[in-house]
Amino acid sequence: MKGFGTDEKAIINVLANRSNLQRQEIAVQFKTLYGKDMIKDLKSELSGNFENLVIAMVTPLPQYYAKELREAMSGIGTDECVLIEVMCTMSNHEIHVIRQAYEAMYGKSLEDDLREDTSGNFKRLMISLCCGNRNESFDVDQAGAMEDARKLLQAGELRFGTDESTFNAILVSRNIPQLKQIFMEYHNITGHSIQEAIENEFTGDIKKGLLAIVKCVNNRAAFFAEQLYKSMKGMGTDDRRLIRLIVTRSEIDLGEIKQVFAAQYGKSLEEYISSECSGHYKKCLLALIA
Repeated sequence: MKGFGTDEKAIINVLANRSNLQRQEIAVQFKTLYGKDMIKDLKSELSGNFENLVIAMVTPLPQYYAKELREAMSGIGTDECVLIEVMCTMSNHEIHVIRQAYEAMYGKSLEDDLREDTSGNFKRLMISLCCGNRNESFDVDQAGAMEDARKLLQAGELRFGTDESTFNAILVSRNIPQLKQIFMEYHNITGHSIQEAIENEFTGDIKKGLLAIVKCVNNRAAFFAEQLYKSMKGMGTDDRRLIRLIVTRSEIDLGEIKQVFAAQYGKSLEEYISSECSGHYKKCLLALIA
């Protein structure tokens, strides 16, 4: 970044080949050695999607998630896709860490902002998930799973009008292996999947939220592959979403997501990014997913 013009290639080489934690360490050393804030310097040197991607890469993940949630709720209207993508897919620990970061950054609790910015059944789902209180054991209770499957059936398909609270209570609190068992029992009783039931019984954001939980339970990598596909398909790319997905999953399960993506959509993630993005932004994304 020193002198006239910026060496984007060097920035990509250094940052795209390090973990988030290493990037934080580089930022600390940068300040130590040069008395300057690396993020501010990067912001002043870069622009557009490339800047957004690089800044996302050097931001600690809890703060990055907090910022994305905040921006999804500020201004006119709410970007429910972001709320669903984050709140419906996180572990208890991740939710607690994001909540702490959110409050430290904005002086308000994430729960309060979710309460103000969402409504109805979707609001209840978001508040429940924000508690970060899911059972995270691996115990499976067969009898309990059958009982829950029956409760879901009675709350949905077997009544006039849906009892959303039963779906909410079961889907936000049971552990993942238990939910898999419940979905299996549901299929045994009805002959179709819980996903189909939710598709038919719910509408709007609550439907999207519940489906996200079900898809994550069944196959987390497939859920994120679908989100990546949606960020690039159709007219124009949703770059903000693409950046968030690549940056946040790159250290967790991106290898697995790439495999599912290629199998599902007939082209590799690299090919999609190559055709949808350009310039240093494209090079940096490709380096990050390599």
